[in-house]
Amino acid sequence: MGSKYTSLLKEKLSEASYAKLMKLENEKVNDFIGSFAKHCNPASIYICDDSKADEEYIKAKALEIGEEFQLAKKGQTIHWDGYGDQARDKVNTRYMVYKENLENMKSLNSVEYEKGYAEIMGIAENIMEGKDTVVKFFCEGPAHSEFTIPCVQFTDSWYVAHSEAILYRPGYEHFLKMQKKDDFFSFIHSAGELDERNTSVNIDKRRIYMDTQNNIVYSMNAQYAGNSIGLKKHSMRLAINKSGKEGWLCEHMFLMAAIDKDKKRRTYFAGAYPSACGKTSTAMIPGEEIVGDDIVYFRNINGEFRGVNVEQGIFGIIKDVNAEDDPVIFDNLMIEQEIIYSNVLRGPDNNPYWLGSGLDTPKKGDNHSGKDWYEGKKDANGNEIPVAHGNARYTMRLDYLENFDKKGFDAKDGVVVEGILYGGRDSDTSVPVEESATWEDGILIKACTLESETTSATLGKEGVRNPSPMANMDFVSYPLGEYTKNNIDFVKGMKQIPKVFSTNYFLRDENGKFCNDKLAKKVWLHWAEGRIHNEYEAFDTPNGKIPLFKDLKVLFKKHLDYDYTEAEYTYQFTFRCTKWIEKLERSKAYFKKMDAHAPAFIFEKWDKQIAKIEKAKAKFGNEIKPGVYKA
Repeated sequence: MGSKYTSLLKEKLSEASYAKLMKLENEKVNDFIGSFAKHCNPASIYICDDSKADEEYIKAKALEIGEEFQLAKKGQTIHWDGYGDQARDKVNTRYMVYKENLENMKSLNSVEYEKGYAEIMGIAENIMEGKDTVVKFFCEGPAHSEFTIPCVQFTDSWYVAHSEAILYRPGYEHFLKMQKKDDFFSFIHSAGELDERNTSVNIDKRRIYMDTQNNIVYSMNAQYAGNSIGLKKHSMRLAINKSGKEGWLCEHMFLMAAIDKDKKRRTYFAGAYPSACGKTSTAMIPGEEIVGDDIVYFRNINGEFRGVNVEQGIFGIIKDVNAEDDPVIFDNLMIEQEIIYSNVLRGPDNNPYWLGSGLDTPKKGDNHSGKDWYEGKKDANGNEIPVAHGNARYTMRLDYLENFDKKGFDAKDGVVVEGILYGGRDSDTSVPVEESATWEDGILIKACTLESETTSATLGKEGVRNPSPMANMDFVSYPLGEYTKNNIDFVKGMKQIPKVFSTNYFLRDENGKFCNDKLAKKVWLHWAEGRIHNEYEAFDTPNGKIPLFKDLKVLFKKHLDYDYTEAEYTYQFTFRCTKWIEKLERSKAYFKKMDAHAPAFIFEKWDKQIAKIEKAKAKFGNEIKPGVYKA
């Protein structure tokens, strides 16, 4: 196949790599690789197929150049990002938007297309000079499926390529066979100039620019995976935009099966929770099964609401993963198998240690701050540097987990989703579990009102409510109102629409203590599962339906061997009118701020709901006990 970059590609690629590339017979792929081979000027480009040999080559290369280091346990490696590159860069993550669309996108951190393109290409020019680079092909979702989005990554970070090989399904064979050869996502990444620890130097020039019009993401001078791994949140933003145009959904959700062993029944749930609100712990409830913990694609297939896990691995926060609170993950971290640790401590024994691990932690070692960390060490601002970063991570394959639902994961048509969960961090408003009356209510009253409440431990000011509609605001890549409408419209014409539930694991009692143990989420899940199968009656509230005490008493005893009391139930499931009115008013204000052109019906719905709650308050009092409310 001819290409204007043929001679350059032959110069940069080995004979074997060139043959792999030409075998794809894909002119758009050739031009993508060729154009950046010319512009970024790497010393060499290695083309990967799906072979085990190429997978092993990537790992070996990451170790050889010092992007990863071997730990004591076979298969385990450690990577450090630079001290100023420890989390997603929200300021410099921008959408490159054509002038005619800029007004609608101004609240989503956008830059005018030509200006953004000129800046990112200026940064990218010769940025890979002298480096060996790698191109790898992946599939988001199962290969050769209606869900599949093929992706190609071009990077000078072998750590990034290794991480993606763990996290995503291989895609070279898919590229060989796909019919629409020009329909794929492209990612170009460079860690930029490196210091003696092989971490990025020019953090001030870190840029992550996304072109949703042409499905390409540019990431420069970045190493932290959330800024550099194109197939994760970068791809998610492209997919959200694509799904909005094509009538499907990409959501920031887990996908799991609730298992009723007595009835030999599995019921699939998806769920969205803002950071630190219980998303991963819900996906990993003991006794249930997990399909995925982060991103789901949903499609209407033959009138059924079906979903797939986009990924095949976990890029998880490791802080507080310990034998008591997260035994499934912790047990996997303790054995010899392929895991990449990032930004944790490497102790003198060459083992990894992290915050909240429950392990006997060394007083010195190497960590994100450098090779000479010791207990009490301070940074340039006089702040004590902890043993590991609070956002330290582990990268691990899902199929290591004993509760992995391989059948659900492999299903090319996805699994039928019957329940959706939305949960925030809320100390004084929402009940532990509540069912929405309708799908639209679920989106507008449960999903769009999600908030994450700060604690004094994090900001020094307790009770600040951070809006997080659908737990997805960091990644929504077109106007919020339109995105909300697309979520509502998605179920039109479906044979069976999933029930929508809200959960709240953070309700506090009158003494400021959490009302329930961490494992109580298993009870809320199984009440929701029973409601889906018409097994429980429910009391009405102004916002939906709540459990009866008699059913929760049985569920608590069955699943947790706990004697749940009626006093606990009454306090926890009281509907708090004023608090809910305030919550809805905050949601109205946030939507108006984020999208001046949001559809009017959203605000009309909230105004009607506020009026409904005001009416209930006048009739039944500000705090409505379970079973009292009548519509």
